Amino acid sequence: MEHRAALTPATAKILLDAGFKITVERSEERIFDDQEYAKVGCPLVEKLSWKTDAPAEAYIVGLKELPENDDSPLHHTHIFFAHCFKTQAGWKELLHRFDAGKGTILDLEFLNDSNGRRVAAFGYMAGFAGAAVAIDVWCHQKLNPKEKYGALSPYPNEDALISFTKKRLDSAVALNNKKFPTVMVMGALGRCGTGACDFARKSGIPEENIIKWDINETKKGGPFPEIVKADIFVNCIYLNQKIPPFITQELIDGERNLSIICDVSCDTTNPNNPIPVYSINTTFDKPIVPVTTSNPHPLEVCSIDHLPTLLPRESSDMFSHDLLPTMLALKERAKSPVWGGAEKLFNEKLVAARA
Repeated sequence: MEHRAALTPATAKILLDAGFKITVERSEERIFDDQEYAKVGCPLVEKLSWKTDAPAEAYIVGLKELPENDDSPLHHTHIFFAHCFKTQAGWKELLHRFDAGKGTILDLEFLNDSNGRRVAAFGYMAGFAGAAVAIDVWCHQKLNPKEKYGALSPYPNEDALISFTKKRLDSAVALNNKKFPTVMVMGALGRCGTGACDFARKSGIPEENIIKWDINETKKGGPFPEIVKADIFVNCIYLNQKIPPFITQELIDGERNLSIICDVSCDTTNPNNPIPVYSINTTFDKPIVPVTTSNPHPLEVCSIDHLPTLLPRESSDMFSHDLLPTMLALKERAKSPVWGGAEKLFNEKLVAARA
């Protein structure tokens, strides 16, 4: 259930005015209606028509993974989140498709400026939405302990989400001896962690109940008993190397307050996943999965890999705005260090996939 877009109608209009040709596939899921793109001058085509109709030199711009159950060669240059550069499940198979078709991945996750910072990311909104879901699950555990947590739906805007959470939190706190939950955010100084802390704050969690950990607190290496002392744990780190696990089965089997983990980082299939107590990605339809533990106190995990779609319009607007200067640089891609770095990384991963 992906509602976001890498290019919004507003950024598409700017690209059109700069001389780009933008063709948009029709979509019933996208937060922006087809006609919003048509009004700014984008021709509309049917879904997946790029496979047969797009010119060889066209860039195929999207967000998430390509359609499943397809091993056909890929001939175009794709700009999207490929999720195959960190040895995730299926990484070699996807790269082999590009190798076979002589196509290219310019991965949105690895578009970095000269300082190594990503030019555009959904990180802030991922953390913001992740904290929202985690706090709501905690509320549900207090308000409806015998009922299964239901499906999630996107909110029209941030204010609606905050208003909903505040009401739920007030009711849950009243049943919890008037005690607010403690929320531990790992990676609190980054974009994602900042978003998580901001939502906790805006929803009414007292500042002293927001436990902010970053590199200084984690440099000794896990596991960290402090995590299970919190009620809610939101993991917002960027995993780029093997690290000791943050929590273990032994920790969650022991005495703990922890009842909900939101793994915003979502390195579920990564062999170095620092939260090795679950093994599947959850979805908006089924947002949480129970964790097996000998401790009767409930423990659930949210591992949705597209959390910003909880606020799809605002997430897309923020991301597309930041991506725009880099998209404009496609006119002289060979001179762009951002695009050059992305292509270099693709070629390196291609060599690794052939090995």
